[in-house]
Amino acid sequence: MMNEDYVSNIEEVFENVDQAEVISVSFPTFGKAVVIDTRSNETDGPMLRIMPIVSSPRERVRTLRRLRAGFPRVRNLTVIPWPGYVESLVALGIWDRIQTRFEYEGDDKSAEACQTILTELRGLEKAEMAAAIRGDNYETLWSTN
Repeated sequence: MMNEDYVSNIEEVFENVDQAEVISVSFPTFGKAVVIDTRSNETDGPMLRIMPIVSSPRERVRTLRRLRAGFPRVRNLTVIPWPGYVESLVALGIWDRIQTRFEYEGDDKSAEACQTILTELRGLEKAEMAAAIRGDNYETLWSTN
């Protein structure tokens, strides 16, 4: 059941996705972020990429400045930490909103790029869940002994 605060937060997420120049949706459960840079110039269109999580918005801006050196300074960045499952991002309509925005800013290959990224996110999440079940890169806090 959704309470009013949760719904208003979703509306705020929608608003930020619609207006931000750069959007970073971070998934702390598997240490990655989807970065959507809506800026384009004469040679390069908008960017949609899975990147490592960074420690601060300032670090994300520095990363983009190095990656997209021909672009002006980022004017606004929205960071959306997403502790839930990738599918909840889809179920709540947030991924659709991101895809709509990226398609609006991009070209005829934008929808395909969004689907590719979503498939990669699902794979990363699945791999992390499998690693947790196997105990790879995890330590037991208590034992049954």
